[in-house]
Amino acid sequence: MKPDIETSATRIVYENRWMRVREDSIIRRDGSHGIYGVVEKSDFAVIVPVENGTIHLVEQYRYPVQGRYWELPQGSWEQSPDTDPLDLARAELREETGLNARSMLHIGHLFECYGYSTQGYHIYLAQGLEAGDADREREEQDMISRAFPIAEVDAMILQGAIKDSATVAAIGLLRLKGLL
Repeated sequence: MKPDIETSATRIVYENRWMRVREDSIIRRDGSHGIYGVVEKSDFAVIVPVENGTIHLVEQYRYPVQGRYWELPQGSWEQSPDTDPLDLARAELREETGLNARSMLHIGHLFECYGYSTQGYHIYLAQGLEAGDADREREEQDMISRAFPIAEVDAMILQGAIKDSATVAAIGLLRLKGLL
């Protein structure tokens, strides 16, 4: 069976340590030609730290949208894209919040924006939390970490205070699986 879309040519139009942008010339099933712009980014981990009816969130300034927002701890290691997602999740949790988790349960894998990007993310439920010191990167120096009651997180999502799609999806997936 002929694929829905074939790549006839590809070229890198931009690249830095965090991403690569390529433009693909394509041929559709009906023979028509077109292009796709594709952002290549390594997968990341999203961590849902839950303890005693609270969820730990972080707030930071997000330059592309010019605002500060609350979200779940998350991140990737662009310099080590083949890192085990569980190791990445444990490290990102510790780095951003100072928390260590005795239990990390893999909840699932979703894509961030598969209409134009290769990036996906692994979702982990972190429980049995122990406080420690955060070890943030230079880009995270403005980050704040705080625990919120689950009902307040739900309200923040409904009111639009939480706009991060990975955060909303992770919490929704946990609810659908009966884990939150």
